[in-house]
Amino acid sequence: MTRTATELLENAARTLAPDPAANPLVPLIARGDASRDTLATLALEQHWVIPADRTAFLHLAQRTNEPDIAAYFETLAEGETLAGRHLESFAAACGIDETRTRAYDPLPGCQAYPSCIAWLALNASPADAVVAITANFSAWGGYCATIAKSLRTHYGFTPEACAFFDFFAEPSPDLDQKAASAVQAGMNTLNMEQAYRYGHLLQNYESLFWETLLQLP
Repeated sequence: MTRTATELLENAARTLAPDPAANPLVPLIARGDASRDTLATLALEQHWVIPADRTAFLHLAQRTNEPDIAAYFETLAEGETLAGRHLESFAAACGIDETRTRAYDPLPGCQAYPSCIAWLALNASPADAVVAITANFSAWGGYCATIAKSLRTHYGFTPEACAFFDFFAEPSPDLDQKAASAVQAGMNTLNMEQAYRYGHLLQNYESLFWETLLQLP
C-alpha cells in the first residue's frame, strides 16, 4: 500500500525535476563566484519565505480531515520553525543585523514562490498539495547541499552558519514516510493532473527566485 504511494511521489519528483539550467545562481555559488551581497540578499529573502511557508503549512493541516495529511503538514511547519532558527546564524555570517532585516524590502520575484504556497494552502486539495510540495523539495534539497558545501569551501562559513542549508539538504526518511502516508490517506481525492500543475508552478517560481537574485547589481 505505502509502496504505491512512494512510487507515485518518486515519479512526481522525476517528472517535475527542473532543467539543470533552470537555476543559474547555484552554480555560481558552487564555484565561489557569487558575491557576499548576493548571499546576504538570499538570507533576507528567506526571512520572508520561512514564516510564510510555516503559516501556509499549518493552514493546510487544518483544512484536512485526514490525520496522516495533517501530520505531514504539521511536520513541515515544525521544520520551518527550526529552519528559521538556523537562518539567523547564516544571516549573521552575511553581516545582517536586526535593523537591516526590518528595513529590507523583499523582491517580488523571490516572493512569488511563497505566494504560490499560500495560494495552495487556500485553494488546493491538501492531498494534491502534498504531491506538488514534496516533488519540489527534492530539487530544493539538492540546491541546499551544493550551497552548504560551497559556503564551507569557498566562503569560510562555520558549520553553525551553514546549518540552514544542511537542514534542508539532509535526507529525512521520517518525512518521506509521512509524505507517503499522506498520499495514501488522500488517494481517493487525489487529482494527479492538478498536483502536477501545481508542481510545475512551484518549480517555475523557484527558478524565478534564483534568477531574481542573479540579476542583482
